[in-house]
Amino acid sequence: MDIVSTTQRQKIHPHKFTLWVAIGSILMMFAGLTSAYIVKRNQANWEGVETPSAFWLSTAAIVLSSITMHLALRSFRQRALQRYRLLLVVTLVLGLAFVALQYAGFRWLWEHGVQFRGAGAGQFLYVIAGLHAVHVIGGVVALAIVFLKAFFGRSKSYNVVPVEVMATYWHFVDVLWLYLLVFFVWIG
Repeated sequence: MDIVSTTQRQKIHPHKFTLWVAIGSILMMFAGLTSAYIVKRNQANWEGVETPSAFWLSTAAIVLSSITMHLALRSFRQRALQRYRLLLVVTLVLGLAFVALQYAGFRWLWEHGVQFRGAGAGQFLYVIAGLHAVHVIGGVVALAIVFLKAFFGRSKSYNVVPVEVMATYWHFVDVLWLYLLVFFVWIG
């Protein structure tokens, strides 16, 4: 019996496995898009793009939200439900702030002539950062569901798997944004 329970503990939870497969797929998509960007920027009529200041502010928001998500997970594991709920609220607000600041950054780009036409970094910026925004919005929706369960869930189960999956995904979109920002600032 002890061997069976040890073997079961070494297996990855199906939700975590699915998340890691999805993360691998998303990474491959962004690797392909950033590779295409590198190839296309060597064209003669390539136009660069200035990074809006709102993108830097959104970076601070998503990094802080990753920290609060980590602290929320730790609070959940310690069964500190009030602190967990508070940290989820802060994470959700910071996630929404990230989305709002990204929107402001794209409006700034549009108003300064960086539009989805012509040959240049603007097209790639809209596609790549737009796809990242879709993933963040998906994360905000998932975070809202975890948030609702924390405040209005009927069972008082301390199943950590959904919170771990949420935290892993949230950290992933954070690190992905950092990569994309560095990529556009230094490579772009």
